[in-house]
Amino acid sequence: MSIVPSLLEFNRKFVEEKQYEAYMTDKYPDKKVAVLTCMDTRLVELLPKALGFKNGDAKFIKNAGGILTQPFGSAMRSILVAVYELGAREVLVIGHHGCGMTNLDAGGMVRKFAEHGIDPLAIETLENAGIRMEKFLRGFGSAEEGVMHSVRMIRKHPLFPKAVPVSGFVIDPVTGALEVIVEDYREEP
Repeated sequence: MSIVPSLLEFNRKFVEEKQYEAYMTDKYPDKKVAVLTCMDTRLVELLPKALGFKNGDAKFIKNAGGILTQPFGSAMRSILVAVYELGAREVLVIGHHGCGMTNLDAGGMVRKFAEHGIDPLAIETLENAGIRMEKFLRGFGSAEEGVMHSVRMIRKHPLFPKAVPVSGFVIDPVTGALEVIVEDYREEP
C-alpha cells in the first residue's frame, strides 16, 4: 500500500492547524550560504542542527553522495542560482562517513536495472549514445575524495564567481562532528 493517503491526511491537518507558521521564511537564505550535501536520511535533521541552521538559513542542494557528476547538471545549476539569484555568498560541500556512494559498484547497479525489468537494450543504447554507466553512476573511494571532487568542480566552473568561497567538510552521520577538508579552496595558479 502506498504512503500517499496517510501523507495527504497528515498534510490536511498540518495546513488546517496552521502548523506551517513555525517554518515561515522567504526564498533568500538568511546566512547567505548554499550547501551541497548527500540525500542520506541520517542528515535530514542532523546536518542543519549540527551547523546551527534553522529553517531559512541556507539553500540545501541534495543528491546521492553530494557529488557533482557533470559541470552543467542540475546540482551545479542550483548552486549557480543560489549564488546569482538568491544571495548565497558562500558554498559548503558536505560529505559524510559511511556514504552509499563510497565505492559504488556501477556494474552491480546495471545488473539491478535488469533485475527490475529495464531492457538491456536501453542500457546499450545509452552507452552507444555516449552515456557511460561507469561515469554516470560514479561514486568515490572516500568521503574526502568525493568532497574534493565537488569542491574542485565548483571552483573550476566557468560561470562560478571567483570571489565566492567554497569549503569542504565531512560530517559524522551519528554525532554530527564536522571535519574540515578544505576551507575557501582556490586552485593554485
